[in-house]
Amino acid sequence: MKETDFNLLDEPWIRVMDESCSVRELSLTDVLIHAHEYKSLCGELPTQDVAVLRLLLAVLHTVFARVDAQGNPHQLEDEEEAVNFWHELWKLKKLPEQPIHTYLNQWHEHFWLFHPERPFAQVAGLTYGTSYEAAKLNGEISESSNKKRLFSSYFGAEKDGLTYAQAARWVLYLNAYDDTSAKPTKEGKAAAGGELPSPGAGWLGKLGLVYLCGNNLFETLLLNLVLVNQGEVQNRASPIWEREVMPSRERVEIIMADNLAELYTLQSRRILLKRSEDRVVSYLLLGGDFFEKENAFFEPMTIWNVPKPAKNKPTIYTPKRHDSSKQMWREFAVLYEHSDDKIAGVVRWFREFLADVLERSYVMKTAIASVQYGDKDFFVKHIHSDFLTLHAGILSELGKSWRKDILNEITKCEKLANAVGNLAKHLHIAEGGSDNSCESAVNTVKEQLYYRLDMPFREWLCSIDPDAEGEEKEKLLEQWQKTAQKIAFRYAQEQCEHASDAAMTGHLIGRDDKKKVLYSAPNAKQMFRGEVSKIYQKVK
Repeated sequence: MKETDFNLLDEPWIRVMDESCSVRELSLTDVLIHAHEYKSLCGELPTQDVAVLRLLLAVLHTVFARVDAQGNPHQLEDEEEAVNFWHELWKLKKLPEQPIHTYLNQWHEHFWLFHPERPFAQVAGLTYGTSYEAAKLNGEISESSNKKRLFSSYFGAEKDGLTYAQAARWVLYLNAYDDTSAKPTKEGKAAAGGELPSPGAGWLGKLGLVYLCGNNLFETLLLNLVLVNQGEVQNRASPIWEREVMPSRERVEIIMADNLAELYTLQSRRILLKRSEDRVVSYLLLGGDFFEKENAFFEPMTIWNVPKPAKNKPTIYTPKRHDSSKQMWREFAVLYEHSDDKIAGVVRWFREFLADVLERSYVMKTAIASVQYGDKDFFVKHIHSDFLTLHAGILSELGKSWRKDILNEITKCEKLANAVGNLAKHLHIAEGGSDNSCESAVNTVKEQLYYRLDMPFREWLCSIDPDAEGEEKEKLLEQWQKTAQKIAFRYAQEQCEHASDAAMTGHLIGRDDKKKVLYSAPNAKQMFRGEVSKIYQKVK
C-alpha cells in the first residue's frame, strides 16, 4: 500500500443525489463546482450529511473570506457588503470555479486521507489510544468490540472493513458525534501531569442541529453560508488543514473558535485509521479539543434551551438537543421566535439578511438532525431527523404577524391534546380505573392526536401565502382550525366507541359529604366538546 493515498480533492467519496434520485460519489472539488447539478447530499445518515456540509462550508468560508467571486483579493468589511456579496453568488446559480480551484490546488497536499505526516482529520504516528474495529467507525452500525449488534445492516467483509471512501465519510462523522465510551490513556495523563478532563460527546452530538435546505445543493450551501454571525462579518478563516502543526495532545480544553471555518473543522477527536489490503479495518482514538457549551452562541447550527431566571446570576444558555418524540413544528417558537431572540444562527442569518433579498414566495426547508445517546452519552441509541417547509416571507420582518398566528395555532393544538387527554382520563375512571393509574393512557392518546395532526399541519404551514392579509388570512387560519377540530372530534369519537359497557353506564365518584360526579362515556364526550368549543370560540 502507498503511504500517501486517496486525496479527498480528487477521489470520489462524498455521496450526492442527482435529479433522477440516483446516488453518486464525487470528490470534494467536484461537489463544490457542480453543486447546482445535484439535489442534495445523500450520505448513509442525515447526521453524516451535516458533518460533510460543514466541511464544504469551511472551504467556502475560507475562499470567500479572501477573494471575490472572480478570484480577486478582497475582504468583506460590513454587513451590507456581506449581504450584497452573498446575493451576487446566489444570482450566479452556481459556485464560481476559478477561486475554488485556485484555493484547493494550493492546499492539495493537506487533503490526503493517508499520509505519513498529515493524514486528513487524523493524527499521524498515533501509537496509543482506545482501539476500535471498523464496525465501530461505521455510524450505521456503531458496534463496539464487546457488544455486538444482533441485527446489523452490514455483514462479513463489508462489516469488518471499510472502503477508503466510506472511511473518509465516517471519520468526519466520528469526529463530530463520537460517544463518551473511550477512556483517557495512561500516556495522556502522564503528559498532562495528572487527571484529564472529559471532552464529552463530539461537538455536533451536543447540539440541537439546525440547517437550511434549498432546491439543490448549491442553494443549500449558500443558505448556510452565514457571512454575518453574531454581528461579526466572517472575513477571517483558519481551517484546521492550514495549520502548520496539527493538534495531537489528548483532551485539550480550548477557547471557542472566532471564525466559522475553524469551528466547522474542530478536531473533537484524535484519530488514526489502520489499513489492511486496501480497506480500513480499525482505528485508534483519543479525546481531542473541546470548549464549554454554555453560551456558545458563535455556533450557528443549534437551537437553545430557555433558561430559568436566576436572581443575581448571569443567564446561561445551553444547546437544546432535539426530542425525537416531538414533532418539529411543535418547536416552532424555539426555531423561529425564541423568547430571548436566541434562535439558531442560520435561522437568524436568513431572517435578518436573506428573507428580504429572496422572493417572498421562495420555499425553503429548515432541517434538524441529531444523534440520540444513551446514559451519559456513553453509547448511540438512534438517529433522528426532520424538516419543516415554509415560504421565505414568513421569516421576514413583514412575516412577524404570521409567525405569531402560527404560534397561536400550535398553542391551540397543545390545548386540544390536553382535551383529548382529559377525555381519556374520564373514560378510564368511567371504566372503574383510578385517577392515579391513567397517566399512561393519557400520554398515549395525546401522542396519537399529535401524530394525526402532524401531516395536515405541515401541509397547511407550507400552503401559507406570506402576503395573505385580512379576509384571505382569516380564511387560511379558519381552514386549519376546522381541520384540527375535525381530526380531534373523529379521534374522540373513536375513543368513546371503543369504551367498555361499564364506561357507557359510568361510575359515580365522590365522598359522602360532597356531590358525586358521574363519570361516563356520554358525559366525557360532552365535556370534550365543551373544551374544544372554548379553544376555538370563533370557529363554528
